[in-house]
Amino acid sequence: MKSAVVSCFLLFLAPLFSASNVQIAVRALEQRYRHASTLRAVFFQRYSDGNGGVAAESGIVYFSRPGRMRWEYESPESKLFLVDGTNVWFYVPADRTASRAKLKESSDWRTPVALLAGKANLAQICSHIEMVGAAGAAPAGKPEDAPSAAGNSVLRCTPRGSSDKSADAIREILFEVDSSSDLVRVLIRQPGNAETEFRFGSWELNIPISEAKFHFAAPPGVAIVDEATLAGALH
Repeated sequence: MKSAVVSCFLLFLAPLFSASNVQIAVRALEQRYRHASTLRAVFFQRYSDGNGGVAAESGIVYFSRPGRMRWEYESPESKLFLVDGTNVWFYVPADRTASRAKLKESSDWRTPVALLAGKANLAQICSHIEMVGAAGAAPAGKPEDAPSAAGNSVLRCTPRGSSDKSADAIREILFEVDSSSDLVRVLIRQPGNAETEFRFGSWELNIPISEAKFHFAAPPGVAIVDEATLAGALH
């Protein structure tokens, strides 16, 4: 009888423990990056279109407050994705063309990671956060929802505006952090079972990064295409 009472009591407390763990994990992740003026990491990116098509890329990413980031893709092809605080640039040297879009008009799937270059506040992008795959937490659901290493925590974020049914809407985001509260993985899910996954390593905080890293200067002979102008021409 006593053991049954204890079991019922623990079941009653489980949601409270889970909520507390979520708050602790969120606060630790936010505090880890909130006071860093610059960041650098190596990254691996995998994209699945939901129909069997998979692409993988890797490189180095830089962040600088306020609101700037630079993704230097090195493999399998040299590319650059740059946010300078006002515009979003995408440049593929082999194409000799660079596209430009206003930051406030961009719906790029790197957006959840951009919080590292801002106030590092998950509440800005998540309407609900829960911990998954850990003791007393919500079930993992899919195998990739579970932590990729022992001691890691996974936070499932329901984005604000997730009811949006457009093809580029973000339905769900997973943030995985290690025991040092470093962000090691971000998994972004979109309609049609499309997924974009980022894995990060070798984080460096508050390191000197040249201002030139966050400004795009088109090399000679490279054409600049404004996405807004191109979109207007297609309508």
